[in-house]
Amino acid sequence: MYALYFGNKNYSSWSLRPWVLMKHFDIPFEAHQVQVSGKGAHAGHRAYSANGLVPCLHVDGFQVWDTLAIAEFLAERHPGLWPADALARARARSVSAEMHSGFGALRTAMPMNIKLRLKGKTPSPEVQADIDRIAEIWTQAREEFAGDAGPYLFGGFSIADAMYAPVVMRFVTYNVALPPVAAAYRDAMLAHPAMVEWAEAARAEPVALAAYDAVAEAYGGPR
Repeated sequence: MYALYFGNKNYSSWSLRPWVLMKHFDIPFEAHQVQVSGKGAHAGHRAYSANGLVPCLHVDGFQVWDTLAIAEFLAERHPGLWPADALARARARSVSAEMHSGFGALRTAMPMNIKLRLKGKTPSPEVQADIDRIAEIWTQAREEFAGDAGPYLFGGFSIADAMYAPVVMRFVTYNVALPPVAAAYRDAMLAHPAMVEWAEAARAEPVALAAYDAVAEAYGGPR
């Protein structure tokens, strides 16, 4: 049995990734939700996470932290988490790594906050560049690799979809316009049962973090 330590469902974008991945592939785990009070490592998490961050996966007392490391670890133990085709798998790894290490402007300007549904605003050039690149990644993956195998980036659900799940939530919160193929992918992800379950739980959470909720006014308030 795995144990997954993760943060608030409304705010913790990194936590969503392994949670939705394990849910989709029916990988059983004990869920341990902990409070995330802000950005960065926290000494209070070190009892169950060596780097002071969540998510952290426990396997028989052994810790695996960092979302992409957790995903790769699970892929070595469970079949089908990456696309079967070698080229599709290489592309899926590439875009997952790009998500893991990039898009800083978007992350900063649009923190995950599932409860909010904002009118939106014209993004800065840096944020728009991130949005455009993500839409390009989604469109290329769908058109080049997915075919009629399914509605996700490479047809069937994979680690790549889990890596982009928080961006899907952000685009909804901040009312981000997307081209047709990317918008259809966003909608398919929103309809995924695990995404629906996570979002419903996020909206039910009583925790409110002012530093994250303060963006509402800047984005025009509720729509």
